[in-house]
Amino acid sequence: MDAILSLTNRLGRYPRLLALVLGAVSASGFQPLGLWPLALLGVGLLVLLLERCETTRGVFVAGWLFGLGHFTVGNAWVATAFTFQANLPPILGWPAVVLIAAYLGIYPGLAALGARLVSQRRGSWAQILAFAGCWIIAEWLRGWVMTGYPWNPLGVVLLGPFDRPGLAILAPFTGTYALSGLAVLIGAALVELLRERRWLHGGALALASIAGMLWPAGEAEEGSLAVTLAQPDLRQERVNDPQFYEANYTRLAQLSAPGSRGERRLVLWPESGLADYLRDGYPQRYYDATTSLGSPEYARRRIAGDMGAGTLLLTGAIDLQIGVDETGYPRATGAFNAVTALSDKGEIVGSYAKAHLVPFGEYLPLRGLLEPVGLSRFVPGSIDFLPGPGPQTLDLGPYGKVGVGICYEAIFSGQLVDPANRPDYIFNPSNDGWFGPSGPPQHFAQARLRAVEEGLPVLRATTTGISGIIDARGVVRTYAPMHEMKRLDAKIPPALPPTLFARLGNWLVLGWAIVFLALARVALLRHGR
Repeated sequence: MDAILSLTNRLGRYPRLLALVLGAVSASGFQPLGLWPLALLGVGLLVLLLERCETTRGVFVAGWLFGLGHFTVGNAWVATAFTFQANLPPILGWPAVVLIAAYLGIYPGLAALGARLVSQRRGSWAQILAFAGCWIIAEWLRGWVMTGYPWNPLGVVLLGPFDRPGLAILAPFTGTYALSGLAVLIGAALVELLRERRWLHGGALALASIAGMLWPAGEAEEGSLAVTLAQPDLRQERVNDPQFYEANYTRLAQLSAPGSRGERRLVLWPESGLADYLRDGYPQRYYDATTSLGSPEYARRRIAGDMGAGTLLLTGAIDLQIGVDETGYPRATGAFNAVTALSDKGEIVGSYAKAHLVPFGEYLPLRGLLEPVGLSRFVPGSIDFLPGPGPQTLDLGPYGKVGVGICYEAIFSGQLVDPANRPDYIFNPSNDGWFGPSGPPQHFAQARLRAVEEGLPVLRATTTGISGIIDARGVVRTYAPMHEMKRLDAKIPPALPPTLFARLGNWLVLGWAIVFLALARVALLRHGR
């Protein structure tokens, strides 16, 4: 540690470069690397660097540069998405990553600035506590400002291996954003203790952190409802290609064939896997473009027959909004990214429409201004997706109550579950084939955090992986790795009683921020004596 501090002191002559490097280092704590000690060390050394900044402007710039490095590395998968579309030049992928990081870097910059204003640069421990509190607020803001983009909250680095929750076991009592504040506190406290040469205290904190990350999860309870999860490994280049529609369906059907026991069973299909329109009432030309032989009734009955008696299917689907153009010709004026519940009789028994849509992915913001200059969205089609009403719970009778979060809706802490109608489990269908080698494991990790903080199992079905069944403690019961065609058969794990976070939502998070900031003021008073 002395060597690290010595190197930091030498690099401190170039504080802006050091802040950028520390941000990139801290991002190595995210999946697929999972180097959580480096993440804690990076943010801890940032607090030390901020203490040495002379001006408030310097503090903000250091925080922003940390964020620039942090989010450039953490969002590198965005560049891969540009290679799977034809509307924008793929070469724009990396500039887009840097532009996103430049915007997201504002939030660590604000956290650093807020900590300076609270701590008044008097007392290292006051600054540590203030920075932890301000980091919580900054991440909370990142989750909803400009529709929100809370990808890779720092707290996700506190998740343990698949078979144990790690320090994220505290998420039911903190929420994700306050768990991030705890990560800041641990990293900065460790650096400060070792800088003060309080070896015993620093060693104890390090050992406690390691023990918490590796602590066994304990005995798991088993559920009673059988579930089959299909991961068809549909590569992105074939998902929207009509010549593969029938082959894609065949894969899904083969992976979902009924077992020999004929028990009641839930089957889960991913987002983007099914090309058929399942609802009646659209102009015939839309059905003719799919594999349904021109009939949504045929499509539903074929699926039901392939699933077998006693099966309920939850599948990603597209629903259309039909209107008329200026000539009175009926056409699709919008679409919904949906999950449809289909019974073994081929009847639609429930539906959910995605509420939190991806800008430039599912709709083009300011279309009237941006489309004329050549900008478009990634997903093929000339119409935008429309938002659904928000968190909903579908009552599926003997198949339980399900909360649905489609694709990246699962990254929004406190925005996935209807607290007035708590589900038994969460279904998270996704198409992660856009996102290269790093995006899918990061997405899966954030789905684990939703399970822990809500106390609900998460069932995740994707086109290419990672799919899996996560219990209410964040333990992965079974999973399908990336780029592997696989079927998972299991029982849905039971839900836990509503957690403190499930009851209070992000009010709990803001409460923790106030606690940290209040402790910072106490530390200031003690320092002033």
